[in-house]
Amino acid sequence: MKHLLVSTVLVFGAATPGFAGKAFVTNERGNTITVVDTQTWEVTGEFFGGNRPRGITVSPDGTRLYVCASDDNLVRVFDTATYRELPSLPSGPDPELFVIEPSGKRLYIANEDDNLVTVTDTEDRTVLAEIPVGVEPEGMGISPDAKWVVNTSETTNMAHFISTEDYEIKHNVLVDQRPRFALYTADGTRLFVTSEIGGTVTVMDIDGQGKPTVAGKISFEVPGVLPEWLQPVGARVTQDGRRLFVALGPANRVAVVDVQSLEVTDYILVGQRVWQLAFTPDEKYLLTTNGNSNDITVIDVKREKALRSVPVGDQPWGVVVID
Repeated sequence: MKHLLVSTVLVFGAATPGFAGKAFVTNERGNTITVVDTQTWEVTGEFFGGNRPRGITVSPDGTRLYVCASDDNLVRVFDTATYRELPSLPSGPDPELFVIEPSGKRLYIANEDDNLVTVTDTEDRTVLAEIPVGVEPEGMGISPDAKWVVNTSETTNMAHFISTEDYEIKHNVLVDQRPRFALYTADGTRLFVTSEIGGTVTVMDIDGQGKPTVAGKISFEVPGVLPEWLQPVGARVTQDGRRLFVALGPANRVAVVDVQSLEVTDYILVGQRVWQLAFTPDEKYLLTTNGNSNDITVIDVKREKALRSVPVGDQPWGVVVID
């Protein structure tokens, strides 16, 4: 009977009551979203997520799931309780990553093909602005006060600081080759930009006016792993701003960095081609998407130890967790 129930969920995408929390994983090649119970670590559902789903986030109230359906050229929207699809949002061509402002009103979306950041109103489902940026924009970060959005452009090798007041670029900072991800600390005083091919994380101090200054760079070295495999992509920083976790792609490791000293303190072995990361809301666990092993790894944050892997769909890319 249990097997029949799970099969029904997988086919029809029905919600299962009683979750302590849910992780939603986009499967880039499988065109699906896998749902994982974060108490039991069991897969409880899977539903169509659009064509080539990658970036994923939720509304601040946790009721709506937003997915960059890259080959559909739109953002698909789902109810997080029922998995029912809601009216989609315009995104511009080839959306890859995005950020949502704390109010939930606006999405800032990187359009890789057209060298634009599209600003979309989530309530009116309209495009508010299209902001020209560098070549192949990908990473998106937003400051805690929502006054700044940072886009990283892969080919331009630059972080663009966009004012959310007038949608104008105010600062440009050169970083290492192929920047993938931008992330502020919770207090907004630091920003991290990962560079996949450069093999580094650029660290910037942010002053009271939002202006960035490069404070240093983090590099990586793992015995027995070729340097060209050490490719920083996704990253997450703890709420207290003390530890940074960095996914290292084909190195199959997550690096743990002391934010004060900018020193790597540990490497955690995870699945193959680790790409994106997400904390559970209580920061007890960190989840990694592993694109070549088709699973996620569950990391105990306090112990900095991988606990288990959970098979998901075909080429998992993005992950987000809700209570």
